[in-house]
Formats: sequence, C-alpha cells, structure tokens
Amino acid sequence: MNRPTGEQLEIASGDARAVVTEVGAGLRSFTVADVPYCETYGADEVPPLGAGAVLVPWPNRVGGATWSHAGMRRQLEMTEPARGNAIHGLVRKEAWTVLEHGDASVMLGIEVGEVQGWPLPFRTTVRYALEDGGLSVTHTVHNTGNEEMPFGVGTHPYPRPGHVDVDHCVLTLAARTVLPVDEETMIPSGKPQSLEGIELDFRVGRPLRGVELDTAFGDCEPDPDGIVRHSITHADGGVEVWADASFGWVQVFTPADFPGKGARAVAIEPMTCPPDALNSGTDLITVAPGDTWTGRWGITPLPR
Repeated sequence: MNRPTGEQLEIASGDARAVVTEVGAGLRSFTVADVPYCETYGADEVPPLGAGAVLVPWPNRVGGATWSHAGMRRQLEMTEPARGNAIHGLVRKEAWTVLEHGDASVMLGIEVGEVQGWPLPFRTTVRYALEDGGLSVTHTVHNTGNEEMPFGVGTHPYPRPGHVDVDHCVLTLAARTVLPVDEETMIPSGKPQSLEGIELDFRVGRPLRGVELDTAFGDCEPDPDGIVRHSITHADGGVEVWADASFGWVQVFTPADFPGKGARAVAIEPMTCPPDALNSGTDLITVAPGDTWTGRWGITPLPR
C-alpha cells in the first residue's frame, strides 16, 4: 500500500515509542507508557496542519514567494497561494532516504539541487533518538554548492500534555519579543516588540484557555545550560519543547480543532529565524561551500 507519508519508521526504548515518516522525515507520534506527548494522525493520512514537519531551508513564510540572491530576484513556488507566499521550505513533501535505523534512533537525509527560485544545492539530515526519557532531534545542513548559502531551519511539532485537555494547561515560553505581522499575508509588518507588560508575555506562564495564537516570538532566552525551554504544563505534569540556542525563535499556533482529535491543539515550532527571513536577513544562518551546520531540539515529558 502506498501511504501519503511513505514508510513508517518506528523506534523504541523502554516504554518510549516514536514513529517517523519517510516522506518529509516528519514526526508522526511520540508516546511514553502509551501516553501521547505529541499530536498524531493516521498512517494512511496526509499530515494535518503541518504536523511534525521538517522546515528547510526556511521555516514559516517567504512573502510573495520571492527573495533576492546574488543580485537577482528569485521566484519560489507559491505553496501558500491564498496568501501569495512560499511556506515551510522545500523538503516536507519529498521522499527522504533512510540512512540509519536502529532500535532507538533513525536518521534520514535528502539532497536538494537547484530548484525553482532556489539556486543553492544542499544536503540535509535529521536524526530522531529516544534518550534521557525523551525524544531528541538533530538536524544538519551541508552546503554542496560553490557559494555561501543563507538558510533557516524550523520544525512543526504539536506537543501534547498527555491525556489532559490543553485548555486546562499553562503555556510558558522563553521568548522576550513578539513579531507583528500583516493579518492577511502573515508577513512581518514591523520590528520585534518587547513583551514586557503585554498580554503576549508567556515567560511566567499563562493559562491556555481562550488564548488564540498564530504568532512568531523571538529573542528566546536560553537557561544557564544553553538550552531554550518552552512548556505546556498542568497539575500532574506536562510536556517540554527544548532547543539549543540557535533556535532563537518560536512560532506558536493554537488551532481550535486539530483534525482527528476534535479538540484544540498547540504547535510550538522552534525556528532559527523569523518569518520572511530570506527577505529581511534576520538571523539567517550562512554556511560556506563544503561546510555543515548542526542544531538540536527535542520533546521531554515533564513529571508532576
């Protein structure tokens, strides 16, 4: 049977389980002792609302699906036609190659050549591993071309606080700024604004009930150990999305009805750069020919 997401790649360690898809190299499920810590979907379904997607070489949107490189305006495929944008990179709907598949980890990779609007070839990999009571995810981007490559990396998990309704939970973010956007195009309309004293400040934590977000937050502050931490918590525990300091941005999305769940969900999407970074240049990573960038993030269940 040909599934929309290809082969389903299972990994396990103790009572932890995860499933990764061949198409898109996306995270389809993550459970510990049969308790879900990310929203899931059926093996024969298309990932809903970007669930679990890997977003390379840009996360979020490119305004007008155009950007400039080497003095030329480049026209990307308009993958969000309703808003006129290119969204979520080039690899989330492509078949990846399984490079390693062990009991507790799996690594996939994909080569991207020159495609419409993107003249910079590269290779990217993602490795999922069950370790330290949670799931860690390691990304690499290797420049296979002959010129410097600017890019960003993002990911699109919907962390789930077990069997508890998110409306009974508290959202905490490490971000110190918020990026204003045009409501029609979702492209930035100004500079990042401080969260000090405004309702969107989630640094201390706020109840999720009644909160509606499709919002880019920036200036994520790492803890003393260098790790950025965001969480959804309740009286009996919760779930944490962590990332290394290169993921200085996070998009938070709260769809009212996650397909197949019949209830609200929360996407906490670590990003290395904000929306439309290919045009603004904000926090783009640049790798020289032959060089490789590496970044990590993960999902960890939180005890009571």
